[in-house]
Amino acid sequence: MAAAAGARAATGTRLDRWLGSYAERTRTMTASEIRALFAVASRPEVVSLAGGMPYLPALPLDAVAEVSARLVAERGATTLQYGSGQGEVAMREQITEVVRPQGIRAHPDDVVVTTGSQQALDLVARVFLDPGDVVLAEAPSYVGALGVFRSYQAHVEHVPMDDDGLQPAALEEALVRLRAAGRRVKLLYTVPNHHNPAGVTLSRERREEVLAIAQRHGLLVLEDDPYALLGFDGDPLPAMRAADAEHVVHLGSFSKTFAPGYRLGWAIAPPAVREKLVLASESAVLCPTTFGQAVVTEYLRTCDWRGQVKVFRELYRERRDATLDALAAHLPEASWTRPGGGFYVWVTLPDGVDARALLPRAVTGRVAFVPGSAFYADGRGGRHVRLSYCFPTPERIREGVRRLGAVVREELEVLETFGPVPAPPAHRGAVEAPGPELA
Repeated sequence: MAAAAGARAATGTRLDRWLGSYAERTRTMTASEIRALFAVASRPEVVSLAGGMPYLPALPLDAVAEVSARLVAERGATTLQYGSGQGEVAMREQITEVVRPQGIRAHPDDVVVTTGSQQALDLVARVFLDPGDVVLAEAPSYVGALGVFRSYQAHVEHVPMDDDGLQPAALEEALVRLRAAGRRVKLLYTVPNHHNPAGVTLSRERREEVLAIAQRHGLLVLEDDPYALLGFDGDPLPAMRAADAEHVVHLGSFSKTFAPGYRLGWAIAPPAVREKLVLASESAVLCPTTFGQAVVTEYLRTCDWRGQVKVFRELYRERRDATLDALAAHLPEASWTRPGGGFYVWVTLPDGVDARALLPRAVTGRVAFVPGSAFYADGRGGRHVRLSYCFPTPERIREGVRRLGAVVREELEVLETFGPVPAPPAHRGAVEAPGPELA
């Protein structure tokens, strides 16, 4: 026993004596040069079109401060104490009201409160995924979900999408092909509304087709839906959970419609799955933030939160329009999606331009974005970038896109003169921690 322990310790290095002791799943956890560049991109002279951070100056911070102070003064002995591992009943009741516009008729017992929807992703993965299992996900897909699935040593198989979202025929083909090859497909992960990063929305017709495929193949759908209430063109489409409570786990978050600093999200799941999620959550965090739940519950109860969501929608619509207008004016060589809500525009660069190679030059040109390869598990996406319009002012957005257009044109001139330059290698299989610059 001692000899074996000594042998493992001997595999360390001067920089990390514990190298030989880490779990095998940590092999894919690597630091990203993209994240290093964002340390520079956070400087005030750089226009960041990268981070998915909500515009919190539009939140009624005085009302939030009053609610917080009152809760400490009047109920501090309970709101600062440990709470339920499933989440407080009052919070779960409010969540059932928040999802009602999407057609979801859930009972508070169906809800598990989590530390942001990121933890909900982790809990579902922990409960369902064994090493080697397959998760189907849109191409591209949310980088934070890809990192979670890879951390549990699952394989992500991408399914094509277009302006109407995930392609049902491609989903069916992937399921048949993978299962014929003896692969265990456990989950379909989808962001149906105002997709991160693509900005598109799964059409009503395709939602029905996707559910029919899931029912036919016994596939669990993980519906990640933080942007549903942030549409610019009317009421949200019915959630898939509204049509099928047995094959869908619905995830949501207060990060985009209230404040991410409270780290509160939720999962609405079938009863047996819910029980597993609660047990997994208790083993990880004991209970979600009791005080945070009390603040959000009181805010939803006493403030015009629906009116505040409308304020956010109009604010983000203005920023979306500024982004699209600026792209048309300053980057006509590219193409892009036209999001109907949410935070993101997905841009396809001119042929030959690689986003990862372009990023350092863009940061030097005082503009930042997220390269498209961050949103694929297999290193694809070199010609794509995600632009986030939620935080900068319209004026800053227009200036940032102008700078990006100038950098792309310089790159095209270099390509015309010297020919294509090999793109930097993508970190295939590496786990990207999402962070605010990628979320």
